[in-house]
Amino acid sequence: MKIDLSDKVAIVTGSTAGIGLAIARGLAMSGARVVVNGRGQAAVDRAVAAIATETPDATVVGFAADLGTAEGCAALAAAHPACDILVNNLGIYGPQDFFETPDVEWTRFFEVNVLSGVRLSRAWLPGMARNGWGRVVFISSESALNIPADMIHYGFSKTALLSIARGLAKRMAGTGVTVNSVLPGPTLSDGLADMLKDEAEKTGKPLETLAAEFVLANRPSSIIRRAATVEEVANMVVYVCSPQASATTGAALRVDGGVVDSL
Repeated sequence: MKIDLSDKVAIVTGSTAGIGLAIARGLAMSGARVVVNGRGQAAVDRAVAAIATETPDATVVGFAADLGTAEGCAALAAAHPACDILVNNLGIYGPQDFFETPDVEWTRFFEVNVLSGVRLSRAWLPGMARNGWGRVVFISSESALNIPADMIHYGFSKTALLSIARGLAKRMAGTGVTVNSVLPGPTLSDGLADMLKDEAEKTGKPLETLAAEFVLANRPSSIIRRAATVEEVANMVVYVCSPQASATTGAALRVDGGVVDSL
């Protein structure tokens, strides 16, 4: 299967590292003109340079903005009014006990993890519908289904994305625009690598081995019995954004290594 996105503009939020960067790289490798986003200009510049180095023929630009605010979303939409592919990858996470999580933290997670995608979808979906083609992907998590007891506020935000994606798919029925969610499981992203860095230095074990041990200890239902790579998650997203995925919409697509124990 050859995925050709050479006439498409793709915007990937929160794409200076980890899964987001891998998605941006994958879309660029498939020929899309990619807009990379992050809060800081330096991180955005590094991500753009990395993709340009790995894919010299790619067209990649950056836009620094805090998309956890209405102003940041509006600025991005104004700077890039044309969008064929929107990947709502931006997200924050962190453990905190339910009884110690104040309202302001619930609001912050909702603003960043949920409302950023709502605002940007509202900005670009009408144009996609007019063009008769478009792709919107919400990056959720297996935590949307396996709600973590120590991150209820995070799990709730990721469950919300499943509802939004399914509802928007119905709202865009018959337009040629698809809307889906992708649910990664434990993934060897920069965040997990940083968490395991000290253990790797202390034991001499490869990060991949430590990540597999982490998965077995914390997600024992994993079928692949290891962490996924960011590229494995990105591969699913690139496919869902492709012309070949035209009959896939309203779906919650799991790249969780079989962690969610359901049919």
